[in-house]
Amino acid sequence: MRVAVDIGGTFTDIVVMAGDGVLSESKVSTTPDDPSRAVVAGVAALLEELDLNPARVEEVLHGTTVGSNTLLQRSGARTGLITTRGFRDVLEIGRIRMPDMFDLTWDKPKPLVPRRHRLEVAERIAADGSVVEPLDEASVVAAAQQLSEAGIEAIAVCLINSYRNPAHEQRIEAILRERFQHLLVSASWAVLPERKEYERTSTTVVNAYLLSAMRTYLQSLESGLASIGIKAPIRVITSNGGMLAASSAGEKPVFVVASGPAGGVIGATRLGAARKESDLIVFDMGGTTAKAVIVEDGRPSMTSEYEFRDGISTSSRFVKAGGYMLKVPAIDIAEVGAGGGSLAGIDQGGLLRVGPESAGAVPGPACYGLGNERPTVTDANVVLGFINPSALAGGRLAIDRRLSEKAIETYVGKPLGLSLEEAAHGIRAVANAAMSRAIRAVTVERGRDPRDLTLVAIGGNGAIHAPDVARDLGIGRVVVPPLAGVFSAVGMLASDLEQIALTTVTRHLDQLTTAELEKIGAGLAADVERRLAADGFQGARVQLAWEADLRHEGQASELTVPLDALDLSQMAARFVAEYLKTYGYRDESAIELVKLRLIGRGLRKERLDFAHMKIEARPGAKAARSRRISFARGAAGIEAEVVARSAVSATPRRGPLVIEEFDATIVVPPDATVSQDPMGNIVVDLGSDPSAPAGTKASSRS
Repeated sequence: MRVAVDIGGTFTDIVVMAGDGVLSESKVSTTPDDPSRAVVAGVAALLEELDLNPARVEEVLHGTTVGSNTLLQRSGARTGLITTRGFRDVLEIGRIRMPDMFDLTWDKPKPLVPRRHRLEVAERIAADGSVVEPLDEASVVAAAQQLSEAGIEAIAVCLINSYRNPAHEQRIEAILRERFQHLLVSASWAVLPERKEYERTSTTVVNAYLLSAMRTYLQSLESGLASIGIKAPIRVITSNGGMLAASSAGEKPVFVVASGPAGGVIGATRLGAARKESDLIVFDMGGTTAKAVIVEDGRPSMTSEYEFRDGISTSSRFVKAGGYMLKVPAIDIAEVGAGGGSLAGIDQGGLLRVGPESAGAVPGPACYGLGNERPTVTDANVVLGFINPSALAGGRLAIDRRLSEKAIETYVGKPLGLSLEEAAHGIRAVANAAMSRAIRAVTVERGRDPRDLTLVAIGGNGAIHAPDVARDLGIGRVVVPPLAGVFSAVGMLASDLEQIALTTVTRHLDQLTTAELEKIGAGLAADVERRLAADGFQGARVQLAWEADLRHEGQASELTVPLDALDLSQMAARFVAEYLKTYGYRDESAIELVKLRLIGRGLRKERLDFAHMKIEARPGAKAARSRRISFARGAAGIEAEVVARSAVSATPRRGPLVIEEFDATIVVPPDATVSQDPMGNIVVDLGSDPSAPAGTKASSRS
C-alpha cells in the first residue's frame, strides 16, 4: 500500500493506492500552523474508512509547501554567511538587474542574510582550482564565534571558485561541525558545485535558511505517522518532479521548494503519454494559485534556475532580480495568485483586483462561514452557479450562498455600482485574465502556439475555469483526468526516485574529444549509481539520463538540452535547435559546454499506470438534478443538468452540463461538447461538431 499527500494552501490532498492498485482519495483542510497535523489526521481517517491496516503502508510520497511558506513568511533560521575576503556583498549586488526598468517604486528583496552577518575569511582559490592563498583557519574560527554570539542558527559557506576546488570549503565545514556543533551548516560544494558566485551563494544561503524548518517538519511528520502505525519511508517530491528520501530533503531543502505542483505536472505528462499526446499545457488551479506548464515531446519544460518571489511569479528567462535566486533543476512553472480562495476587492485606483492575497484554508472563502467577510473567486462561482451552492467535498464542506452574495455586494457590487451577477462576472473575468497570462508566459512568450496544444485541467477549480481560459487562447480541447482535484497527489504515484550529479566543464565543443567526455561522464555515473544503490535501486531498476548546459561563446546564460548519449555532434545539433526555438534566430559563434548533468532515476516497481487506473470513486455532494448557471455577463442564466462522471459516455453530447465529483467540478459550456475516453478522462471540445469522434482535435480557432 502506498500513500501520496500534497499540501496546498487551502486543502491537503491524500490518495491511497492499495495493493490491488485501486486508488482512493480524501481532502482535508490544511493546518497552516503545523501542516503535518492535517496529513496525519487525514491519512488516519482515510485508512480507517477503507478498513486498511496502517502497518501495510510501504511508502509515503509527499509534496510539501514548507520550503515555500518559510520563504514567504521569512520564518527560516537566523542565517550567517562565511565567504572569501572581498566577496561579502555578492549576495546583495546580485545581477545588478531589476524586473521592470521603468518601475521606480520597486523595492529590491532584502537579503536573507543581513550584511552584519556576512563575514569574510582569508583564502583564495584561482579559477583553475589552484590555491592562490591558503585558508587561514584562525579567521574561520573568529568568524564562526562572532556569528554564534550574534544568535545565528545556520551558516552558509560559499567561497570563490570552490566549484573547481572544494578543499577550503570542506575544511571550513569540518571546523564548524567539530567546534560549533549547535550550528547548522550548508556548504556550496555540496549544494551547488557550479560557476557563477551570485547564483551559488544565493542557493546555498536559501538552503541554510530552510534547514531547520524542513528538518523539524519532516521529523514531526515522521513521528506523527508512526503514532498511527505507519513506519514506512517518506519520499519528498523535488522541484523537478523526482523524489528524494526524507533524509536527503532535510539536507538539501532548496531542491524541494517548488515540491507541490511538480507531482501534478509529472502525472499529466504520463497521462499524455498514455493518451498518445506528447504536447500539452498543464493548467492547475487550486485554492490559492493557478499554475501553467508546457509539455513538449513528452517532457515538461525545465529550467536550471528560478527566482522565488512574493505574489505573482510568471516564469521568464528575461525577467530577473524579483526574488531569491535558486539555481536548482525545476519544472518551469508560471504561477499567478488566482486560486479559488483569492480575495477580490477595489484597489486605491478604484479598479477591481483579484489576488494575489488569499483567504487560504482558514478562514477560507466567505461561503464557508468561518469568519471571512471578503469575496473570493469561489464566492463568485457560487453566485453564478458554477459551484454547488450547498456543499463541496462529498457534503463534508457546507456552503452558504447568502454569505457569498453579501460579500460580493458589499466589497465589489456597491462600490462599482454593479448588480450582484455583474460583480461576480467581473471577479471571474479578472481571474481568468490572470490565468491566461500565466499560460501565455509558457507558450506565446516562448514562441509556442497554444492553439496547437491540448489543455489538461487539474486542481479543484481547474475544470471550472479551463473552458473560458482555453477559449481566450484559441485552444480547442480540454482534458480533465479522473481525480483531477487531487491530481498532484496522484501524479506522485507516477514519479521515480531521483539522484543528480553534475560537473562544470566550460570547454568549447570543438576542443573536446569523445574520450574526454566519456571520462567525465564515468565519474558522474559512478556517483549517481552509488547514491541510488544506497536508496535500494540497482541494475535494471536504474535509468540514467544525460543533460548538457550549453551556450554560445561570450554569452552569460545557458540552455539545457537532453541527450540520448554522450555524443558531441548530437549535443551541438540539439543546442542549435533549442536556441532557434527559444530565441528565433541562429548564432554562428562557437558553442561551449558549460555543465554536464546526469539524472539517475530509481524506477519504482509500483509506479502508477494511467492506462489502467482503478479508482474507488467517492460520490460528490448531494446535488439537484440541475441548476441555473450564468455563463455570460448580461445573458440570461441557463439551466444545466448536473451529473456524475459515470453518466458521460464515449458519445459526445452538447453542453451545458455540470459534472460533480468529490474533489472537483467540471463545467461544460452550452456551445461545447463533452465525452469520456477509454481511460476515464473527460474531454471537452470547444466549438466542435458533436457528431465528431471523441478526442479529435477541435477544428475551430478563435
